[in-house]
Amino acid sequence: MAGIKNFIPRLYQETIMASCAKGNCLIILPTGLGKTKTAILAAAQRLNSYPKSKVLFLTVTKPLAEQIFEEIKECLDIEDGKVTLFTGSVAPAKREEMWKNSVVVVSTPQCIENDVINGRVQLEDISLIVADEAHNAVKDYSYTWIARQYSKKSRFPRIIGLTASPGSDMDRIQEVVKNLYIEQIEIRTDNDPDVKPYVQEIEMEWVPVNLPAPFIEVKKFLEAFVKDRVSKLRDWGILQRKNADFVNKTDLLAMQAELRAKAASGEKDYTMWAAISVLAEIMKVTHALELLETQGIVPLYKYMEKINSEAGNTKVKAVINAVRDLNFRSAFIKVQKFYEEGLEHPKLVELQRLVEAEIKEDKGMKMIVFNQYRDNAQDVVEKLNKIEGIEAKLFVGQMKKGETGLSQKEQKRIIEEFSNGEFNVLVATSIAEQGLDIPQVNLVIFYEPIPSAIRHIQRRGRTGRHDKGRVIVLMTKGTRDEGYRWSAHHKEKGMYRNLEKLKKSITLELGRKEKTLEEFSDEKKIKIYADYREKGSGVIKELAEKGVELKLESLENADYLLSSRVGVEFKTAADFVNSIIDGRLLEQVKNLRNNFERPLVVVEGTEDIYSVRNVHPNAIRGMLATIAVSFGIPVLSTKDYRDTAALLYLIAKREQEDTGTFSVHGSRKPMSLGELQEYIISSLPGVGSVLAKPLLKEFGTIKNVVNADVKELEKVEGIGPKKAKQINEIVNKEYNTLE
Repeated sequence: MAGIKNFIPRLYQETIMASCAKGNCLIILPTGLGKTKTAILAAAQRLNSYPKSKVLFLTVTKPLAEQIFEEIKECLDIEDGKVTLFTGSVAPAKREEMWKNSVVVVSTPQCIENDVINGRVQLEDISLIVADEAHNAVKDYSYTWIARQYSKKSRFPRIIGLTASPGSDMDRIQEVVKNLYIEQIEIRTDNDPDVKPYVQEIEMEWVPVNLPAPFIEVKKFLEAFVKDRVSKLRDWGILQRKNADFVNKTDLLAMQAELRAKAASGEKDYTMWAAISVLAEIMKVTHALELLETQGIVPLYKYMEKINSEAGNTKVKAVINAVRDLNFRSAFIKVQKFYEEGLEHPKLVELQRLVEAEIKEDKGMKMIVFNQYRDNAQDVVEKLNKIEGIEAKLFVGQMKKGETGLSQKEQKRIIEEFSNGEFNVLVATSIAEQGLDIPQVNLVIFYEPIPSAIRHIQRRGRTGRHDKGRVIVLMTKGTRDEGYRWSAHHKEKGMYRNLEKLKKSITLELGRKEKTLEEFSDEKKIKIYADYREKGSGVIKELAEKGVELKLESLENADYLLSSRVGVEFKTAADFVNSIIDGRLLEQVKNLRNNFERPLVVVEGTEDIYSVRNVHPNAIRGMLATIAVSFGIPVLSTKDYRDTAALLYLIAKREQEDTGTFSVHGSRKPMSLGELQEYIISSLPGVGSVLAKPLLKEFGTIKNVVNADVKELEKVEGIGPKKAKQINEIVNKEYNTLE
């Protein structure tokens, strides 16, 4: 029997749990009110109802998974050792063994997704999946795919989604509800009577600052750049709004997507291609404006310097044209000067003043400063550490190219040190917004307002978890900061209105028929081997949807094996052209031809391959001719990942009906006698394909190799005493099935 320990459920948790016992439920609770503990109550109920089942807790990052793992061990009363943490650092074979012996598993969804695809994890016997930070269950995120597979396969499916903020957009909320098969929503706000006694007051303060004159000088140049490009778009008929000198990021992205879709369909129009480039220029300079208004000179200088450097090493017109522009160059000269002078954004000046005043008043105070950009966050840390009594540390995500980053181990250590009071200011990017339980944070400072209701609520929720909390938001007057402030405010109000509407429209399906054992009878499955590097592709997920038995392995000569004789080299349209340029494709095609009776090349995408890169069409035609004529390999085209998966499935089905089952080791072109001899010798311990040839050259025959003694084997270059001993032992030791 499973029970709970070390906490007493609150009334609202018990009420919510009652809904979870009836059907799939989305739980929306303010941060710090025990969403995980509510899910633990539901886990105990499901394990008692289905004693031989398992419960799976999913969360979005490894640090969050570790945190939930510890909370479950502390609060769920089950046999020791039956709660397990899955991470990508644990070998797949080890995870498979751990899965068999576990009752509750905590994991990131990507890890479970890979294990389900490989057949190491079975969804049939899971009685509950908990999706933490459930607002992520949109589009192609792993939650969506896992929930769909689970709904199909589990004998007794139940899904619970946990979030503090599912978003303000009704379509997004409905998508989360649909993707997690939600049947009921349990929502509580700070004002609900059963929650109010447990909610700590959070005091919100908005601190406005003025943009100084030097910043306004730079702003004028950047705005003139954007105005000029917007005018071009209007003249070309791309932008319809006559009086708009400014276009927001959403509009820019929408226009870009529309134009790219036309280009992908093969439409030829100089104006369209020019407009795509101009939109890219506007995006770059609009980002520079945002850094200027909301962040400061340091991140702006680094960004503009990066663009300036790229211009000398790229053929991308948007970068080259931006750097050549007089307004951009004028702005960059001024920014460079201000950077050298150490000019600070008034927000940074105000932040230093605020932090110094707060720490003087209360030396035991702990603060989190949220900043959107890594470069600026690093600068904030350096400035705050100059204040007496302040020790600040940077908390960011994992390393990205050319940026500061922390490993997950370092992230965990920093959070522990902050929780233990070893330093007093945590300067964090968005990585700290979701889920982390950091007790006794007295003050949260937003370096900038953010337009997202989800992120605003999550940032705010880092304080006031166990005591009264405070939030200060720095805001530059007359800039996008003001728009972002009101955007988040209205979106949050809209979110709760939409949730109440949606809550009323969902009909809970009570008394659903649990699936019977007969529905899970084994059928002969189509088997496909795929290279492990394809694991994140939509093709792999779509094949799994079709019930294919997938095996992800390291394949040397193909991306997919569909039978003992069919190997497939898979390319997207862009990768096909790129692999011609870098010379990969010819070698891959040779390997394909040499190893399979029926090789195939599949090219996916609706893009015109002659327009993907600046490559002469004859180079592409020449490669297509080489593949088809010189190597005799068909080149097949597919529209998208669904089309690709359908094609691979159909070929595999036809092949396996004719040839039956196959293994990855038997899937290659019939070998010559010499290749067979090398293959046999390569299977000896420590030999492989590299050392098989020198062994056969030295001894002449397989018989002579296996009859050689240790001293004779050692004479062959590359075969040391250890390998010689292993080979001798394997060919001479008596066979024993127990070993």
